[in-house]
Amino acid sequence: MPATEALRQRSRALLVVASVPLALAALLADDVRVRRQLHAARRDPLTGLPGRDALMARIERLGRTHREQLHVLVADADGLKAVNDGLGHAAGDILIAAIGRRLGAWTAARSGLAARLGGDEFGAALVLPPATTVREMAALREQLEQPVACGGQIVRPTVSIGTARAVDLPDAAGASRLLRGADMAMYRVKTREKPDGYLATRHDAYTPTVHGRRPGRPGTHATRLEKLLTEAPS
Repeated sequence: MPATEALRQRSRALLVVASVPLALAALLADDVRVRRQLHAARRDPLTGLPGRDALMARIERLGRTHREQLHVLVADADGLKAVNDGLGHAAGDILIAAIGRRLGAWTAARSGLAARLGGDEFGAALVLPPATTVREMAALREQLEQPVACGGQIVRPTVSIGTARAVDLPDAAGASRLLRGADMAMYRVKTREKPDGYLATRHDAYTPTVHGRRPGRPGTHATRLEKLLTEAPS
């Protein structure tokens, strides 16, 4: 084989070998891009929080690794309809986004995950020593109820929180039962049947549903707007 032809073949071989890492790098970059897009698509655009599926998966995971300290909670912002009617849906969105951000940051600091379940309702799964439950839930409610500036007004939200602890329920109670217990506990707090800090019982977790939803949804009537507002400081 002539020397020039041999050199050409070696050059072509080198080009092929060199192109393989470039092709792999391009494929990896494309895979990362697609994963990021899917990750973003699974998040609520208003609050940046994931949805119910991610929350259920986290509950199941923590139930296997930290069952003695697993807490599941449902939080509902009271009076959103009054804000929407009185100040507009943009103000309502600001309120929801603020509560979502606060809950997300608080939960992440406790090895947990917060999610938006829909409307003004949020869920979370986190790890807490059972002895601190009441104190931590009171601190969370105080944080979520800090004033929010909405269109020249200061909205002072009120939030109902229901909590289910895995240690209070049968060992067989999975993610669905824990979330149902927290939802029922929240509803009992919201309707003033039970006081703030109420913890779900076995009865709450196993309450029969109506078409897959707890009795009483969507909840009680919204608080009047004037109870939520004060004049914005000048």
